[in-house]
Amino acid sequence: MKKTISLAVFVLLFSIAPFVSPCQEAGSAPAPLTQGPSDPKELEAFIDGIMAAHLEANHIVGATISVVKDGQLFFAKGYGYANIKSKTPVLPDRTMFRPGSVSKLFTWTAVMQLYEQGKLDLNADVNTYLKEFQIPATFPQPITLNHLLSHTPGFEERSTGMAAREAKDLTPLGKWLASHMPARVRPPGELTSYSNYGTSLAGYIIEVVSGVPFEQYIEENIFKPLGIERSTFRQPLPEALAPDMSTGYTYKNGAFKEEKFELLNGMAPAGSLSACATDMARFMIAHLQNGAYGDARILKEETAKLMHSRLFGHDPRVNGNAHGFWEFGYNDLRLIEHGGDTVYFHSQLALIPDKNVGWFVSYNTSPGGSREQLFHAFLNRYYPASSPLADLKPSPDALKRLKKVSGVYRMTRISHTKYEKIAALLMQIKVAPTKEGTLLVKVPGDIRQYVELEPLVFREVDGQGKVVFKEDDHGRVAIAFAGDVPHMALLKLKWYEHPMFHYVIIGFCVLFFFIAAIGWPLAALSRKICRRKVEGHPAPKAARWLAGLMSACFFVFLILTAASFSSIYEVMFGVPRLFKIALAFPVIAAVLAIGVLAFTLLAWGKKYWYGCRRLTYTMILMSAVVFLWVLSFYNLLGWRL
Repeated sequence: MKKTISLAVFVLLFSIAPFVSPCQEAGSAPAPLTQGPSDPKELEAFIDGIMAAHLEANHIVGATISVVKDGQLFFAKGYGYANIKSKTPVLPDRTMFRPGSVSKLFTWTAVMQLYEQGKLDLNADVNTYLKEFQIPATFPQPITLNHLLSHTPGFEERSTGMAAREAKDLTPLGKWLASHMPARVRPPGELTSYSNYGTSLAGYIIEVVSGVPFEQYIEENIFKPLGIERSTFRQPLPEALAPDMSTGYTYKNGAFKEEKFELLNGMAPAGSLSACATDMARFMIAHLQNGAYGDARILKEETAKLMHSRLFGHDPRVNGNAHGFWEFGYNDLRLIEHGGDTVYFHSQLALIPDKNVGWFVSYNTSPGGSREQLFHAFLNRYYPASSPLADLKPSPDALKRLKKVSGVYRMTRISHTKYEKIAALLMQIKVAPTKEGTLLVKVPGDIRQYVELEPLVFREVDGQGKVVFKEDDHGRVAIAFAGDVPHMALLKLKWYEHPMFHYVIIGFCVLFFFIAAIGWPLAALSRKICRRKVEGHPAPKAARWLAGLMSACFFVFLILTAASFSSIYEVMFGVPRLFKIALAFPVIAAVLAIGVLAFTLLAWGKKYWYGCRRLTYTMILMSAVVFLWVLSFYNLLGWRL
């Protein structure tokens, strides 16, 4: 579950990770004459070399990996430690890692099982199956399971309360979903926006229709047929499995820190799986065999093929979404995959159906940024492109079109109605032309260049990623679709929505708040000591006091807000109490601003002070109004929790 206050770190980690650029050099070794790995020992030697460098360079304690081919486990190995303190090695057939959102593939497999049994209709209103609560009819179109499968239900993003500190704090799935329902912000089936809530809702529907808890259903209908015995969705871990759970780590200040087992609250179907690499191999084999595993079967062949087929895509020229899987095109191959991130574990599962090959890797340390590099190295070595990438040259007349697509964009995966929208301040994606005639795309932590393939379609320079831009009814570019992230779209921001514009506003406002809260009192103290008089007609002392108190309230809000989110991922456990207190101060400031407005009118009408000071007082009022607008824009005016 796809990086500064903690909320922004959390959202960026789950939203921007797919943009991490692959390390092409890692796969520069000569490719075998025949496509695909043929010798497990040769593959082991190849991965050993890369993994050794990755663990050291990326400060990773341990990793686990499995590769399947032609219905068999081809390679599995653990690297580093499951616990660095006890020097416990990672064992691929015992050590459990947290695959994060890779867990969703089990949930979607269960949905497809119930679909083929006639118990679920993928095109029916999900409210048909909900008993404890209902999804509001915000739009005429109902949300269906197909919308959940393709991440197109139109929900806003919410992350508050998705984790628990202790097992006693865990909430039953249905109750949690009812109390943490995100707003519907766009019609279903229109745009992708990755949704943990949507997958968890599907997991709850599995509970309702099957009549058993979600975890039990997965164990009986997927784990048991596949012989999966070292994996579980249960939280906390069963006693028999707990000793084999890898510790999660963070790397800070030159040292590794052990972290507690992560408890997902209400999001179990979206990411609570704990699994060893060989169990994940069994799951991959079943999907590559179109539902079959030995004599067992978890899906009918036609159902498995349907699940692997494209369900939704923004544009045929870029990757789309299958029924739960993401499409991924690389080196002339069509893959279906899914990434996964918890706070401390980072994973990837990918299938190459045409080659009957599957890949799984998981790391136990945050931030863990090498999974894409490793997988691309594997693909470049064993499945190289049939021909080199075409050396595209920028078109001489491309500049006009480049300017048309230039601007600031953001992901669809943000909050719209709650305080979590503040994360959008750190989620801007800048698109700008270069003097060479290429398109420069800057996302947090990464920069890429694209060259025009055709109008509004661009391919990565020295890469395979594509971006397609789309115009609105007025001929203005309003949206973009990146092939690397088919589960999200990019919306072009209007000028007043730009985070940088808001940063500038906040900076000017803080300056004038400082004048009112600190500068004027110090000046008054100086005049008193030096026995100087104020120029112009004196104003009531209440004028300065109101402006000063109002500005102080804004300062207190900013300080308390920063303190509230100083602990990384704190928001995952719920709204910090300190932040709830902080939200009172803008409300108080708004009331005080009414008094400041009255004194501003009196100052100009009765000529209080001299002109420069009246202007400063007016600017303080204007700063308050503009700052309150920014707070309202990010849902920080009032308690929108």
